[in-house]
Amino acid sequence: MSSSKIPVGLQIYSIRQDAEKDLPRVLKEIASWGIDGVEFAGFYNHSASDIRKMLDDNNLKVFSSHTPIHLLEADLFEQADFHAEIGCDSLIVNWIPLNKRDSEEATKQTAEQFTQLLNQLKTYNQHFGFHCHAEDVIPLSTGKSPWQILGENTPDAFIMQYDTANGMHGGADPVLPIKQMPGRSKILHLKEFKGTPGTESGQGKAVLGEGDVPWQDVFEAAETVGGTEVYIIEQEGHPTLSPMDAARKCVENLKAMGK
Repeated sequence: MSSSKIPVGLQIYSIRQDAEKDLPRVLKEIASWGIDGVEFAGFYNHSASDIRKMLDDNNLKVFSSHTPIHLLEADLFEQADFHAEIGCDSLIVNWIPLNKRDSEEATKQTAEQFTQLLNQLKTYNQHFGFHCHAEDVIPLSTGKSPWQILGENTPDAFIMQYDTANGMHGGADPVLPIKQMPGRSKILHLKEFKGTPGTESGQGKAVLGEGDVPWQDVFEAAETVGGTEVYIIEQEGHPTLSPMDAARKCVENLKAMGK
């Protein structure tokens, strides 16, 4: 797939304070930036029909949604039905607690649970995956990281949503994990990191394209090996820019990089 055909979305978590106050206004504004769609992380008490109308009004797609594991465990059908109504076909677990990844055995049990959920969601025509955080790439005592173990013990259809900054925060390479799991980066998080790898210092310190992530290498890996179909921009806590201004600058810089 050529880079020009890979759509770009914004993770709404990047602008969550604004979205909580006025989601319709926020979606209208980000649509004006020329992005293709969004990835949600919560819906701010809006109904599925209202969310769908906001998206349709602004010609935005919903590529994916960060969905807490406890909500899927509580009522999988409710989550699948809500996401189907808003037009979202990819549910991504945003985070797992320590007891689901603090040993190789615990992580393998989590992989088994993820595989079961994947198979259940298939009946609703939904895709399923997991989002990377810093702690997921730190090796366990056995030498492998939870990220590696999850990748090795879930089917190829399970999306391993790498996050470039979260990986660097945990001390991982921003590119290598994409290459190590061919075809598993269907939805890839583009987040800038500027600081010392293996520390939190680099999170949010720069907008996309103005930090230490080797973006051209990331794009090459995503588009030749990773199977990437969607790029999701995420930006957190810029030291001087407002969340909306930082997110808009990320979109502008990504376009300037040819995406």
